[in-house]
Amino acid sequence: MKDPKAGKKDMADLNRGERLQIMLTEDELGALDDWRFSRRMPSRAAAVRELLKRGLAAEGFLSAEQGSKSKDYGVTDPRAEGEARLDDNDASGRSAG
Repeated sequence: MKDPKAGKKDMADLNRGERLQIMLTEDELGALDDWRFSRRMPSRAAAVRELLKRGLAAEGFLSAEQGSKSKDYGVTDPRAEGEARLDDNDASGRSAG
């Protein structure tokens, strides 16, 4: 008889020893949750890890300029109302429309 857990990784096997906490605005959290739910991601943490993986793998990734601050890297931009949100982009990061 096959072990039902065979092939599945146990949480302890992932060895995620570091915790990362971030502060988000309501709009940023809403964008993350919209993206997460549209892709049926199991948790916010899984969605953030997937977005991080995609971002690091994206072509044309720009390095942070010296002297830049955390506030320079928002997910949503209140000045850009009506522009594409995270869920309007396909997996490659290109605009779907």
